[in-house]
Amino acid sequence: MSGKLGSAALVADTTTTVYTVPADTVATLNISLVNRGTEPAKVRVAITDAAEPGDADWIEYGAEIPEAGGVLERTALVAGAGEKIIILSDVGNISARVHGFEEAE
Repeated sequence: MSGKLGSAALVADTTTTVYTVPADTVATLNISLVNRGTEPAKVRVAITDAAEPGDADWIEYGAEIPEAGGVLERTALVAGAGEKIIILSDVGNISARVHGFEEAE
C-alpha cells in the first residue's frame, strides 16, 4: 500500500492511534499535523509496539503547533510490523495524517 496510511481528527487530551503497521510489513512514513483551531496546540507523537507509549517511545513531546494552520511534520520515519503511531494533543482541532508506503519484510 502507498499513499494515506491513516488519518484522524484528534480529541483533546486523548491518545489516538493513527496507524498500525500490519504484520510482516515495514513502513516508511511521514506524519503531518495541522492546527485548525484558534489557539496554539501542544502535541506528542510516539512510535511504539506497546499498548501505551513509554518514555523512550516519544519522538515529539510538547511540540507547539501555532494556531490557524500551523503545521508539524516528521518525515522519512521507518516503523516495523506491529508498531503504532500514537498522537496526543492538549486541544482538539488537530488533523493528523500518516502517509508513505508499506512493503513486505
